Amino acid sequence: MSRGHRAKRKIQIGDKKYGNVVISRLINKVMQDGKKSTAEELVYSALENGAKRVKEEDVNAFFNKAIDNIRPALEIKARRVGGANYSVPMPVSPRRQETLAVRWVVDSARKKSGKNFDVILMDELAAAFIGEGDAMKKKMDTERMAEANKAFAHFRW
Repeated sequence: MSRGHRAKRKIQIGDKKYGNVVISRLINKVMQDGKKSTAEELVYSALENGAKRVKEEDVNAFFNKAIDNIRPALEIKARRVGGANYSVPMPVSPRRQETLAVRWVVDSARKKSGKNFDVILMDELAAAFIGEGDAMKKKMDTERMAEANKAFAHFRW
């Protein structure tokens, strides 16, 4: 594999309703089988009802606070040094923080069943807003693992 050639990053446009790029990524993550309009309906319904539930007037502020609460500061990456694999804690770039937060919210919502997806997603976002929920647990576990492997931080490069 050749090194040093990175794919150019597309400039993403915001979603139709709020103009927020991260909401656009959430819609794309929720989308299945190319049904974007269905994903948009689910996400917008979840965002609006979630903002009402936590008594937040601005949907953008509600969503941004929920995602900011889930963003991990550290993660672990496997490094091979001298024939042994080490879990090395690494700082997370802001773009990857958003990606991981959106992924964790959608994955934790998909694992649950019994209600409509927009209700489950709303519950997960509302829980993230107040610092609870499965996505928040995933963040805490990730950061706890990174903290536990701090002894291997000198293998970072």
